[in-house]
Amino acid sequence: MKVAIVHDWLVNYGGAERVVEAMLSIYPDADIFTLVYDEKKMGKIFPKEKVHPSFIQKWPMATKLYTKFLKFMPKAFESFDFSGYDLVLCSSSSCAKGVITPPSVPHIAYIHTPMRYAWDQYFEYKKRSGKLTRFFMDKWMSEIRLWDFVSSQRIDSIAANSSYISRRIEKYWNRKSTVIFPPVDTDRLSPNGKDSEDFYVVFSRFVPYKRIDLAIKACGELNRKLVVIGSGSQEKELKELAAEYKGTEITFTGRISDEEVKDYLQRCRALLFCAEEDFGIIPVEAQACGRPVIAFKKGGALETVVEGKTGTFFSEQTSESLKSAIERFERMTFDTEKIVEHAKTFSTSRFCVQLKQFIDETLAKQGQKRQ
Repeated sequence: MKVAIVHDWLVNYGGAERVVEAMLSIYPDADIFTLVYDEKKMGKIFPKEKVHPSFIQKWPMATKLYTKFLKFMPKAFESFDFSGYDLVLCSSSSCAKGVITPPSVPHIAYIHTPMRYAWDQYFEYKKRSGKLTRFFMDKWMSEIRLWDFVSSQRIDSIAANSSYISRRIEKYWNRKSTVIFPPVDTDRLSPNGKDSEDFYVVFSRFVPYKRIDLAIKACGELNRKLVVIGSGSQEKELKELAAEYKGTEITFTGRISDEEVKDYLQRCRALLFCAEEDFGIIPVEAQACGRPVIAFKKGGALETVVEGKTGTFFSEQTSESLKSAIERFERMTFDTEKIVEHAKTFSTSRFCVQLKQFIDETLAKQGQKRQ
């Protein structure tokens, strides 16, 4: 069977790219189609000979400015020819799911989220954008939304990465979907067999919606040690905020290796997770290391953290709500083995089995329709 895997872009390695990697483990001979491809960053994982980028790849600075080309993304993905394939498998949080396949070629999409900047987070993105970007958002977004809805109707079967995303798919596309949680490399992670140390961890890109500021404020006001892992556009702002709490030890590590992240997760008291995420892989990774999670009670965290068993929640995105949760957490006890056992239900092997079963069921239905 000749298979094509379509992904939004291959410029950095993250949770969505792990999904593509898992798809390749199911179909190792598959070709990969994508908007743009950064061989320097991604060549070891996705070899150049397997990857077919769109015409946008030839544009100046394409692998850095690709997010500015939203207006042209529909045409880029619709330009791919899949007439020689038996199956098209998409991994999409933007426009990849909008490819056009012949009637005889099943199109299965794994959806990380409908485009956030087109739908529910449109006003948030607009508020954070510059004047020129806001102008083009006003000018083009209605057209993008229409295309996003129409192209979603071409998909034969949809898998969502969480129940939270499944509800958004139904709201914006009026399509039903099957929930298959994304793969987490739980085999790489494990407890260190020691008691936790006296510090909390937050691990994230430094962007506004991640709400790292809440973790800094809460730990600063409670005088709790905090390790902040990651980097991003908010780095200067967050460091200035941390400096206001002179009596509290708040450490910024910058970008560090997977092994160093693992070490911090194994040793921390708990992971603080302050964002409203579609799914959120980091809380599962912390649990795979045997550590509980204190998470904002909304979005994908509701599907990965179990109250009282693998962590606890705070109900409002405020430092006061998080402070209360931290103080409550410090009176609770947790069973490391049960936390790890829960994390393993999100393993990569589980994802591959469920996705392959979902694909086989779709192919069977498509075969019955053609008879």
